[in-house]
Amino acid sequence: EEEKSSEKRKAPWGRALATASPDRGGLTSAFPPARGSRGKMEEGKTYPQDGVLAYLETLEAQAHELALKQQEEEQQEKKLNRLKARVQELRARRDELRAKVELQEKKLVDKGVVTDPAQPSPQTVLEWKIKSIKAMLQIFHLTGISGKPTKQGVCFCISTAYEGTYLASYYLDILTKPEVRIQRHSVPVFIPLEQIAKKYLQTDLRRFLSVLWEHLNAYAGRRYQAEQLEERFSEHIEGTLQKNSLCNLLVFSYNVSRNGQSFPFTVRLLYGDLCGSLPTEATISCTPGAPASLAETAAAHSDAFRRLALHRAFRSLVDAKQSQ
Repeated sequence: EEEKSSEKRKAPWGRALATASPDRGGLTSAFPPARGSRGKMEEGKTYPQDGVLAYLETLEAQAHELALKQQEEEQQEKKLNRLKARVQELRARRDELRAKVELQEKKLVDKGVVTDPAQPSPQTVLEWKIKSIKAMLQIFHLTGISGKPTKQGVCFCISTAYEGTYLASYYLDILTKPEVRIQRHSVPVFIPLEQIAKKYLQTDLRRFLSVLWEHLNAYAGRRYQAEQLEERFSEHIEGTLQKNSLCNLLVFSYNVSRNGQSFPFTVRLLYGDLCGSLPTEATISCTPGAPASLAETAAAHSDAFRRLALHRAFRSLVDAKQSQ
């Protein structure tokens, strides 16, 4: 009797297994797979959750990239502020040294070193030139001009920089006897060296070097800005940037979007001051038939080009366009 009752208890399970039809999958038909496992078995099926996660990952990557970019810009801004403060300090030091040199020269004259200023002796003139050159070497070393005395005069090195970035150096080999003249130099031919020398070289050597440095430094700054524009924003410029050898005339084009349409802006920058690195004229023209509202946009862009360095002005325009 106990065996019979045991068989009765097992009977329902046995019947369930027995009723499972082989053509329906045998045991698997009696126990269908769970819904989650069935989804995993289906290959090639994409769920909406995957797209959302991918989009969130893209946003996270963009936010991280933007944070790194902002951090780099902040560091560059701090570095630029430190360099500007250093430049102001060096300029003040230069002015102080200039005043000391002029005072020392005045004392020499008062002591009678130059007995007849109208007709000084050749030896006196030579001594005065040597002292002046040594004084200039100390003064200009702080402002990008250094020099080394030679047997017949001095060799000057004029270094250029823009916004704390060293750019290039130029050399002048100047003879001081029997008269002051330029023996050799590496100044570009489009720099008005002859005019500057004719005006200052014989009468004021310090002024000659100072004016020449202003011309070279401004030229190097203009060229640097044009190169930065081509390197950083080539995808935003239509065609190529046109410039002359002195880099005081630049012409380029870029597109401005308005109401779903693109309108080309052609920019012409003229640097009337050859000792300056910012344009004196910034003319922007658009194609005929453009919306009247673009005139205000062109005026705002022109003002930015006159106030800021070329690559910084264009960066502000690109950022404003992307934020719209």
